[in-house]
Amino acid sequence: MKHVILTATLIAVATLAACGKKEEAAPAAPAPAPTAAPAPAPAPELPELKVAIDPAYEPFTFKTPDGKPTGFDVDIAEALCNEIKRKCVYVEQVWDSMIPGLQAKKYDVIISSMSITEERLQVVDFTDKYYNTPSRIVVKNGTAFTDPASLKGKKIGVLKGSTQEKYAMGELKPAGVNVVPYEAQDQVYLDIKSGRLDGTVADQVEVTGGFLSKPEGKDYILVGPALDEPKYFGNGVGVALRKGEIRSTPPSRRSAATAFTKPSARSTSTSTSTASKPSAVCLATTC
Repeated sequence: MKHVILTATLIAVATLAACGKKEEAAPAAPAPAPTAAPAPAPAPELPELKVAIDPAYEPFTFKTPDGKPTGFDVDIAEALCNEIKRKCVYVEQVWDSMIPGLQAKKYDVIISSMSITEERLQVVDFTDKYYNTPSRIVVKNGTAFTDPASLKGKKIGVLKGSTQEKYAMGELKPAGVNVVPYEAQDQVYLDIKSGRLDGTVADQVEVTGGFLSKPEGKDYILVGPALDEPKYFGNGVGVALRKGEIRSTPPSRRSAATAFTKPSARSTSTSTSTASKPSAVCLATTC
């Protein structure tokens, strides 16, 4: 009898416990994660335009302290690349090997203050000029100068393969001047500073920015008249391309070639008073 009563009691307790238990709601399903927006497609890589420069020709082509090419010619190149949707890639080249390197297809163009001369036009094509500045003779202050003959016995350094070398060989050497060619213009300035040279013949803007305006050039001056005879110095500076390349460019790609010559009516003959602060965009595109 006790067993029956205990069993009934357990059943009653179990029943009451079951009736008193609250049913818990099922946990809510987690919200779906937001769908990430697709990553934008990378911009297409611009085709390269390989540009030859002489990096020792301040203020036209030289390097920043971290090695980046800069200067007026670099500004011209960048404006051109922006115009024709290309990426400028700079190739450093010794000056007197500039044209052979272009002919060997080491690069596409020369944008490095190359003067347009009849001699060079025999082997490369040029665009319209984008600046034109004269050259000058530079010697130590106090040097008696009247004409080339007054420099007889002096050692004058010039950039090898340049129009200034052509002038020096044609006018100074016959007058008894010792003309010494160098691979780079900055080497000329180093030897002037050390006393191994008495002076140089150089572009007026270049020699002012690269030498005369610096402490090592404080004792040197420009002498004589501006030098701009076309037989030596040509008719301004242009972009050099391989011979026949402009004419052979197909219409679909012709803008890359004609962008150089498009502003023919606007080509600028830059005076020496403004050449040190030129506008690359103006000269290259929208003067």
